[in-house]
Amino acid sequence: MAKLNIPLNVPKYKQKEYRNNWRLATKGTGRLMLFAGDQKVEHLNDDFFGKNIDKEDANPKHLFEIAATAHIGVFASQLGLISRYGQNYPQIPYLIKLNARTNLVKTKNPVSRAWISVADVVRFKQQSKLNVVGVGYTIYIGSEYEAEMLKEAAQIVLQAQQQGLLSVIWMYPRGAKVLNEDDTHLIAGGAGVANCLGADFVKVKYPYKEKGKQIAKNFQEVIEAAGNTGVICVGGSQKTPKDYLKLVEQQVQVSGTRGVAVGRNLHQRSLKEAVRLANALSSIILYDYNYKDALAIYDGKKKMKW
Repeated sequence: MAKLNIPLNVPKYKQKEYRNNWRLATKGTGRLMLFAGDQKVEHLNDDFFGKNIDKEDANPKHLFEIAATAHIGVFASQLGLISRYGQNYPQIPYLIKLNARTNLVKTKNPVSRAWISVADVVRFKQQSKLNVVGVGYTIYIGSEYEAEMLKEAAQIVLQAQQQGLLSVIWMYPRGAKVLNEDDTHLIAGGAGVANCLGADFVKVKYPYKEKGKQIAKNFQEVIEAAGNTGVICVGGSQKTPKDYLKLVEQQVQVSGTRGVAVGRNLHQRSLKEAVRLANALSSIILYDYNYKDALAIYDGKKKMKW
């Protein structure tokens, strides 16, 4: 399990709050099971309605029902969505995503800027009394606008940690000069940038298109580049539970990642199935269960006492 490393950006009078947020988000393990709900903006309704998507997913309430019932670390979404539903789900640890863009504008040089500030998040936390443990922000390195996003991200990480909040950077290589977004060497470079920004965690792509255990070994380059910033992998498109659990086991136990950021692989399923899969994933990520035991949890043949 990862040891708590409180950044020097956190003032002494905020260290207790930072420590509490870290413990709440990671269940004291230093690893993160992040349930992502920010696709309501990023992918519009494509991820929530259609073929192979459970009918429950059409209603945003489904996201909160999963987050409230399953054993997750944090639920990440925009402040507005959380403000609409959060009063009915005060037990959820929330991570507020500060920026987002839709998939309507096709461009070789994407840009995404913050909708709100860290100060807005702090005020919302104080007013709502919700368990807001951190903030998230997306950067597209390789875009012509990367300098603007890097500057904004650096300020956000600093301001968040000064308030005792965790910071998670979504780091994606995208731009006219990026030839292969699944290049492990390039992903490692982005993870290193997140470490230079001072982020607590960095969310990166994993080369799911490639097969074999060697891919997980090669991905160790990303973990090394990130230093003491925890690497979590995107979940990507929907996979069979068996395949996904096996992949996550390799990511955590072979690559050395510190968790996942999973969206579609959970919310596109019914509430019951999503909860079973989330609990199985958490057993691997947080408690070092092996693939077989995790699959038994998903199948309902094994129970865990969290």
